[in-house]
Amino acid sequence: MTEREPLSAALQGCTIVIAVDRRSGELAAALERHGAQVRAAPALTIVPHIDDAALLERTRELIADPPDIVVVSTGIGFRGWIEAAIEADLVTGLTEALEGAQIVARGPKARGAIQQAGLTADWVAESETSAELGEYLVAQGIAGRRIAVQHHGSGADGLDELFAGHGADVVSMTVYRWGPPADPDAVRRSVAQTASGEVDAVLFTSAPGASQWLAEAERDGALDAIARRSQTGRLLVAAVGPITAGPLQDAGLRTTIAERGRLGSLVRCVVGYFGGGGAPIQETVGGRLELRSGGAVLDERFVPLSRSGVELLGMLFDAAGSVVPRERLQSSLSRSAPSTHAVEMAVARVREALGAPDVIKTVVKRGYRLNVRGDG
Repeated sequence: MTEREPLSAALQGCTIVIAVDRRSGELAAALERHGAQVRAAPALTIVPHIDDAALLERTRELIADPPDIVVVSTGIGFRGWIEAAIEADLVTGLTEALEGAQIVARGPKARGAIQQAGLTADWVAESETSAELGEYLVAQGIAGRRIAVQHHGSGADGLDELFAGHGADVVSMTVYRWGPPADPDAVRRSVAQTASGEVDAVLFTSAPGASQWLAEAERDGALDAIARRSQTGRLLVAAVGPITAGPLQDAGLRTTIAERGRLGSLVRCVVGYFGGGGAPIQETVGGRLELRSGGAVLDERFVPLSRSGVELLGMLFDAAGSVVPRERLQSSLSRSAPSTHAVEMAVARVREALGAPDVIKTVVKRGYRLNVRGDG
């Protein structure tokens, strides 16, 4: 198969963790076309309910006693419900039962799945939140009405309780569950690498997945370091929507939310951050400098660097023109002998790679600093 042409080099030198189960291959391919190195580390997996006896039993109940209102929370969940009905030879009866109901969707993806099933959504939540959907139905009056609620994987959106509290007869439908990660070691590695600076961005598409990834970070003692990196902007933490962003923000991570909650928007968010001036920069005498886990971008030219070279340059970058002592720079050279000569050699290698020796300035008997514009 012929490889697709790259779209840009905006993410060259970036390593991106996608903590995503569903459509992870599609997301990875889109990021790679902009030059990124992608590591998949979903903290949860989606477990379908194709053979779930409870789901099929409730489907039969709805066929026998059709709902007045159907709430569709997710596109994948609604498609899974239809597929389960097809497998059990219940789809004709289910479709007929739903045709007479008012169908409301939590967002455009849910609406698309409704349309694919040959049905029509009567209303779509503009904010794509369960809260707006609940407010809409409560405002129109639901006492005594039979409401079928198709939940997302965690099922913890509060709609069942809200509707029951206002007098509705609620039928709860959970079409898929969240299961354990397929590769727990990959999740642990992603957490450690993110904390140590080997990752430039971590992307999330579900609140339960974000919560589990954060739980792993906390177990490993890495959460504080990850939060600090996100607050400096050196680490991009991006979520597909406000619900997904909730656990990340609660944990103190600076979180960027993609517009309109789409994978395409998430990709554009990442490309815009690293390729459009969103990442931290230093204006040096050699040009505009940005850091990536795989090297540096100097005046829009990517320069690959070793891991120790990135860490050394990162210390100077964060100091923003202040002097960094040789002893501190030595800590970035874990494989070298503890000597000033090792630091001098490492600085020389970074200078040579950058092709701009004046970007790093030697301060005699003290250390080194980044030669930022405006310095004397």
